[in-house]
Amino acid sequence: MRIVHKLSDLRRAVAGLRGDGAAVALVPTMGALHAGHMALVEAAQASGAKVVASIFVNPKQFGPTEDLARYPRPAEADTKLLTEHGCDLLWMPGVDEMYPAGFATNVSVSGVSDGLDGAARPGHFDGVATVVAKLFNQVRPDAAYFGEKDFQQLAVIRRMVADLDFGLEIVGVPTVRESDGLALSSRNAYLSADERARAVALPLALTAAKRATEAGERGAIPAAMASLAAAGFAIDYVELVDAATLGEPVPGRPRRLLAAARIGTTRLIDNLPVAASTNV
Repeated sequence: MRIVHKLSDLRRAVAGLRGDGAAVALVPTMGALHAGHMALVEAAQASGAKVVASIFVNPKQFGPTEDLARYPRPAEADTKLLTEHGCDLLWMPGVDEMYPAGFATNVSVSGVSDGLDGAARPGHFDGVATVVAKLFNQVRPDAAYFGEKDFQQLAVIRRMVADLDFGLEIVGVPTVRESDGLALSSRNAYLSADERARAVALPLALTAAKRATEAGERGAIPAAMASLAAAGFAIDYVELVDAATLGEPVPGRPRRLLAAARIGTTRLIDNLPVAASTNV
């Protein structure tokens, strides 16, 4: 696996990957890689494409009180993991390479970014859209792979790609989970042993709410919130939304149940698909 840190080297390396007519797939990450990220790499490889992974801890998507400074950056372990999984190219730019002096452009995607994490973390999705737009222009992939755990992020990126005519496929890959159901996340490393034990309440509460909702029962979301509160979570939101627009559910359309909550100092997110219903 080749590693590049400068845009000029990236462009030459990607051109080399395309030299035999191969397609190129991008897996954007912020590092601290785990099996969930490797599932993205494997899905991209299964398409037959050459795989470019990026690692960049993007300061523009962190709020002033968030965990940018302590976000894990295990570069050596990340490189080893990608190498072992057969990634073709790793793009690891520094902040000055991504946002050189005078950088003044912001990409904002309204609608799908307004509620949920967009409301809880003002400016977050502007930072996501801006860096992902840059990555798409830098790598110019045929497809890009994102995990469904960050479901609102996936919706924002799909909207941006459609609106700005990027001309690439966005592939969502199902969430990878621990054996007890907790979604894999780089931020799970922040959890103490006690917090980790209690964190399983998040997928359990969502699973119960999904089943109750699909059965047509009322009160599923308040019950989920009560379960999370009993486990010691401070809840940002638990909401049932239309799976495409993230707005109000529409009869006959797939829905998504999304949640974000904090346990200790760690903020966790998760979501599950909910079958369409003739009622909402």
